[in-house]
Amino acid sequence: MAKTHNVTEFIFLGLSSNPEVQKVCFVMFLLLYTAIVLGNLLIVLTVMSSRSLGSSMYFFLSYLSFVEICYASTTVPKLISDLLAERKAIPLWGCMSQFFFIHLFGGTEAFLLTVMAYDRYVAICKPLSYTTIMSRQACAFLVGAAWVGAFVHSLVDSLLVFRLPFCGPNVIDHYFCDVLPLLKLACSDTVLIGLLIVANGGTLSVISFVVLLASYVVILLHLRTRSSAGRRKALSTCGSHVTVVTLFFGPCIFIYLRPSTTLSVDKTVAVFYTVITPLLNPVIYSLRNAEVKKAMKRLWVRAMKLEER
Repeated sequence: MAKTHNVTEFIFLGLSSNPEVQKVCFVMFLLLYTAIVLGNLLIVLTVMSSRSLGSSMYFFLSYLSFVEICYASTTVPKLISDLLAERKAIPLWGCMSQFFFIHLFGGTEAFLLTVMAYDRYVAICKPLSYTTIMSRQACAFLVGAAWVGAFVHSLVDSLLVFRLPFCGPNVIDHYFCDVLPLLKLACSDTVLIGLLIVANGGTLSVISFVVLLASYVVILLHLRTRSSAGRRKALSTCGSHVTVVTLFFGPCIFIYLRPSTTLSVDKTVAVFYTVITPLLNPVIYSLRNAEVKKAMKRLWVRAMKLEER
């Protein structure tokens, strides 16, 4: 199919056309984005500066927090600026770039969550071999594989979408460039492209989610042989992971594993996985983890001492 891009820019309808609602949303999303950046950055700095958080679980957690910052930054700053703009425009190249990076960071997060589930499986089911299996080299390889896998996933989706002809109209009923709104604007038959994107993105979400659930089922079965204290500690850690996994994969499966049709709730669901999930991740991992809270307190004390000097 030959590319025909008569459209040089897209216009977002955004979350609301009501000026008063937009002002409220501007303040709310500005505060939420600030909390996302500061919260996840705090986890990255805490893990990097604390010797007690040297295990592979916290190594992966620091990368997950970094990815969350990047993931939110692909959509939220544009959303915030558009809430005060009369014309919410984005050039074609900007739209395609945003689309690529959304799927790059989203795919990386999906793979990292799967890797973290494997890490918990090894720690709980094979504790004697944990340090050997999850060595620093193995952890670096798994993180690199997550980035490579996400890059391939994002590149495939982006090439499929970029080949679509956009002849007009150019109004996107959304606040960022995503698959379903762009398929709706293409001036050609998008059934095959839609199926390929579902096969690439939706299947990835489902397979990752099933693998994650299976790993936690195995962990729960294994915990029956542990002491009560050991079960409580393992369940606390796994509970945090399961919460994050559900918050992330639930909305993603809803959006990307269905026919190429847009629904009125899509923007609300998108806010959930582009804003709420990155916001909640540092809260979930820090409040439910005593070691992280202790390391944060030590980091705060060191920062206060440096300020006094």
